[in-house]
Amino acid sequence: MWGFFQIFLYAFAESFALDQAVGILLQVIYNILTTHLFRLLIIKLKWLNLKLATLIPRILAFSLLLSVLNYMVYLGATELFAGGVSKLDLLSVTIAVTILGYWAVYFIWVVFYFTFHYVDRYNKSLKVEAEAMEAELNNLKAQLNPHFIFNALNSIRALVDENPSKSKESITQLSHILRNSLISDRKKVITFSEELKTVMDYLALESIRYEERLSIHFDIDRRTGEFLVPPLMLQTLVENGIKHGIANLINGGTISIVTAVRKKHLTLEIRNTGQLASEKQNGSGLGLENTRKRLELLYHGEATFNIKNENADTVLTKISIPKI
Repeated sequence: MWGFFQIFLYAFAESFALDQAVGILLQVIYNILTTHLFRLLIIKLKWLNLKLATLIPRILAFSLLLSVLNYMVYLGATELFAGGVSKLDLLSVTIAVTILGYWAVYFIWVVFYFTFHYVDRYNKSLKVEAEAMEAELNNLKAQLNPHFIFNALNSIRALVDENPSKSKESITQLSHILRNSLISDRKKVITFSEELKTVMDYLALESIRYEERLSIHFDIDRRTGEFLVPPLMLQTLVENGIKHGIANLINGGTISIVTAVRKKHLTLEIRNTGQLASEKQNGSGLGLENTRKRLELLYHGEATFNIKNENADTVLTKISIPKI
């Protein structure tokens, strides 16, 4: 492009000659060869992996070296094909200006070359990161589903001998839960209203199993319905509260789900009767750890997750999720 631009300028100035065109064409070919050499050097020495503080001095030095070489080749070609070098070509000002001109051309080429490769690398890294996140999310959901199904089947098994009619009802509720689980398994997020329906089916099934030992309380803000949440997130937390809290108490207990919207965030509070064991104090169980990871992956650090003993007989799980 630079060579064609020069030819255009010569033609426009009406001082165009064939020998000038040939000279410019040869110069363009020479510059292509030297930039190709520059590119091979960058690849071989792995300059694309260097930090800017290390890279810039090397780029400037090698560009200057090529510029000096360029001028030496120009003087040699002039001596051979143009009848000799003039005194003007040997003036220090001429040498300095010409070398700086060559240096500017090389430097612009380097800027474009590195910009292209950095942008290309960044796009590839984003793609790899997205694929890794997708794989991790699928892996986390795969870990959750068998755990959920196992506990649901145990609930039904406990009802078969005691009350066949209720066991049929619980099978219907389980089929609803499994259908929603299969649909949700193809999605990264679902609306909170969809997730809440699954939880209500699950709690209806568990209330049949635990009877009067399980008390359920809902306080749902209507504005939370359209918030997007990870599938089975709430169900996992409710299941955790029942399994590790209420199920271990002779008299059972209460599970409470409260939602609110504060500053465009869904605030979700789940309370269950019981106490966190010391090893669970930081929420290190499989289901809780998966929930924490899923929130981190999906909301990029904008969601929060905390679980603690609220008082002597109640565990509080609190989640804040931004609207996306």
